[in-house]
Amino acid sequence: MKRYIFALIISFLAGPVIAQISQQRMQEIYEEIKTPHKYGLVMITDTISKKIDCPTVFRKGNKWFMTYIIFDGKGYETWLATSKNLLNWENKGKIMSFTHDGKWDDVQKAGYNSLQDLTWGGSYKLNKYQGKYWMSYFGGNSQGYEPEPLSIGIAYTTKSPSKVHEWTRLDAPVLTSHDPDVRWWENRNKLFKSSVIEDKERLTGHSFLMYYNAVGDSLKNNKKTRWYERIGMAVSEDMVHWKRFQKDPVMHHPVGITGDAVIQKMGSDYVMFYFGAFWEDRKGAFNRFAVSKDLVNWTDWTGDNLIESSEDYDNLYAHKSFVVKYKGIVYHFYCAVDKSDHRGIAIATSKDLGKSKLKFK
Repeated sequence: MKRYIFALIISFLAGPVIAQISQQRMQEIYEEIKTPHKYGLVMITDTISKKIDCPTVFRKGNKWFMTYIIFDGKGYETWLATSKNLLNWENKGKIMSFTHDGKWDDVQKAGYNSLQDLTWGGSYKLNKYQGKYWMSYFGGNSQGYEPEPLSIGIAYTTKSPSKVHEWTRLDAPVLTSHDPDVRWWENRNKLFKSSVIEDKERLTGHSFLMYYNAVGDSLKNNKKTRWYERIGMAVSEDMVHWKRFQKDPVMHHPVGITGDAVIQKMGSDYVMFYFGAFWEDRKGAFNRFAVSKDLVNWTDWTGDNLIESSEDYDNLYAHKSFVVKYKGIVYHFYCAVDKSDHRGIAIATSKDLGKSKLKFK
């Protein structure tokens, strides 16, 4: 009995047991999600001065929809496109445009749909909260390519997300680099892409989770050195008020960028699709994944990249994931950048579906 009590005390002092993901399970997930066949470009613009980025794909009714962002030399706006088959896409128009009202996000509005069905191979529908559809975005009021400062905002709509209309934005950002609770890894005035999910099982003790990447200092021997980009978390109970969750990032690497997390649930496991860039042991920019049981502690895949540069249209960067499984086929959407700095959305698939006829102009 004394030994049992002693064991309980030791267990309590040691803290909660973190469930590790076995290498066998990691390999099984890799085999499930890999997409060796590059179909090619599916969304481009009519000029090199406009650059497409960051797809988010969802389903409503019998059609697919994609929100994505376009940089036009001035800043980011958020757009909507539609498809019947995930391969052929038609642009519909803007849903978060430049404004001229002197607010914090006049010239930068890079949006990402929130509260999507997380089930791998599931409905991919967007869910409502309090009768509204939600979107997180990074914004700013300075012109140019990702100029400081960039903060995270929240937008919503009571209309269908499949219809082109301007979403309503909260008056102020929900996370900034100047908040009292800002962490050491996000103190360089740039908060970037965010993904918001509902924690239905309350694994974290909170209703809503936001995974976001930001630029911050690196610590070496307790001294600040050059900056890096990492993924951390914030939590909310109402989608409007957010606070940081734990002091350290949940996914990062020794150097370079770790960013743009997108979460899906595969059985009892959560899979984080993310991209890396400029690491010590890997060139360029590429897509990878990690797995978790509790949405906080992640086991990183150490094998081959899911997506990397291999074609003329993505020979500079192949990164920023959104992955869909539909009717037994996996579609991996990603941002393709060539060495002439054209930027568009491409797809790789688990089954050979032929080749796209789209080319950069």
